[in-house]
Amino acid sequence: MILRTVGLGRQVAMGEQPLVILDDINLAINAGESLAIVGPSGSGKSTLLGLLAGLDVPSCGEVWLDGQSLFSLDEEGRAALRARAVGFVFQNFQLLPGLTALENVALPLELAGRGDALDRAAHWLGLVGLTARRRHYPAQLSGGEQQRVALARAFAGDPRVLFADEPTGNLDARTGAAVIDLLFDLNARAGTTLVLVTHDAVLAARCGRQVELADGRMCGVRKAGGDATQGNAGRQSVSIRPEVMEPGAATSQEPAGA
Repeated sequence: MILRTVGLGRQVAMGEQPLVILDDINLAINAGESLAIVGPSGSGKSTLLGLLAGLDVPSCGEVWLDGQSLFSLDEEGRAALRARAVGFVFQNFQLLPGLTALENVALPLELAGRGDALDRAAHWLGLVGLTARRRHYPAQLSGGEQQRVALARAFAGDPRVLFADEPTGNLDARTGAAVIDLLFDLNARAGTTLVLVTHDAVLAARCGRQVELADGRMCGVRKAGGDATQGNAGRQSVSIRPEVMEPGAATSQEPAGA
């Protein structure tokens, strides 16, 4: 089991009564699974993703990531665990504007002390089809190209778990579909556990499981191609078991692609 939560909750102070963002989330996710977290805006999806990655601290409950209790660690310890075991793909790409595509992919590897950082970054940029664009800066790349750089960066460190937060949210439908095809292809090659947040029903359906949130609680779990089962909004604990381009600004030297 690569990721597990017990009684996970998040509240924030709001006047006399706390605002409940997440309540009693119980998940068990095995290595190699692909899991989509779905639900309407404000249901707690991104908050749950942040807690699973140790980017935020819960009000109650616990998360175990790769066998380690996340919140028994301080922030430095959680950051070290993320550097070793986690990759991220964000809606807005999160590339450093002053670094080239190659440098953006290589930077986390260099910070981790890998002597082959540039070679490995070049290899992964090749896998996402951007060898010819490796010397370009983010502003010189289309949205689809920037997200492909982000995919290369996420996979280059050999993460155990890849977290993706609305990875197609800033892309048009055609480019988003191409990026998602690439995401699932790379994930299958790497054997990574994939946990993603999405409003896209087509994208969610490609995952082995879907967990639906409503008002901060789990209200259903659906297998790929299967029926939904009741979540802990019905006071049941759920264990998850495994299954398994937007055009942008281009430089004058090379045409931008998706």
